[in-house]
Amino acid sequence: MYQLADLKEIAADWTACLDKQEQSLVLNQLNNYLNQEEAVIYPPAVEVFKALELCPYFDTKVVIIGQDPYHGPNQANGLAFSVNEGQSVPPSLKNIFKELSDDLKVPIRKETDLSDWARQGVLLLNRVLTVRAGEANSHQGIGWEFVTNQIIQCLNHHPNALIFILWGKKAQSLEKLIDRSKHRVIKSSHPSPLAAYRGFFGSKPFSKTNSFLIEKGYQPIKWAP
Repeated sequence: MYQLADLKEIAADWTACLDKQEQSLVLNQLNNYLNQEEAVIYPPAVEVFKALELCPYFDTKVVIIGQDPYHGPNQANGLAFSVNEGQSVPPSLKNIFKELSDDLKVPIRKETDLSDWARQGVLLLNRVLTVRAGEANSHQGIGWEFVTNQIIQCLNHHPNALIFILWGKKAQSLEKLIDRSKHRVIKSSHPSPLAAYRGFFGSKPFSKTNSFLIEKGYQPIKWAP
């Protein structure tokens, strides 16, 4: 049985800012759907809410939006763009690391698990939090978008000014939920091989983010361990 972790137990401060009645209803519907799936689902159920678990609401400083989890075995770990150590580097993550290296003049990052970013206040949130093995976007439209929209709306009311990094059109569709007079939005094309040369490379999202954080009096992110 694929049973989602209790969000109230692992991410209480996130639960407090979400609509409790709607949240309960939608998560029950998602559990029912996922339990009826006959295929393998990624990531493991205990890691579905890992982004919220590692990056508490009030600690959040930066938000990076992904699409859905990697659909190969042992890849997805609940963090957008992140992949478990020991796996080959997916093309989009490889391009993220290339831009990071060029932007900050540091060696190419080797660590593929981005948990260190999450623990520093970078919310690595996929629009859809589960996927059927071998089928990208297979859980699009089953209810996750409602959950992640609520999360973005909560972040819009965050007491601090946040940075939203929106790569590609799907992530940028969430811009309408963000108060740009309060928060900073950094956007470019997606880091995928098909789009990276259309504006992602050279966009300098990492140095721009740290400059904004320093300007606001926050600790900058250590992007390279």
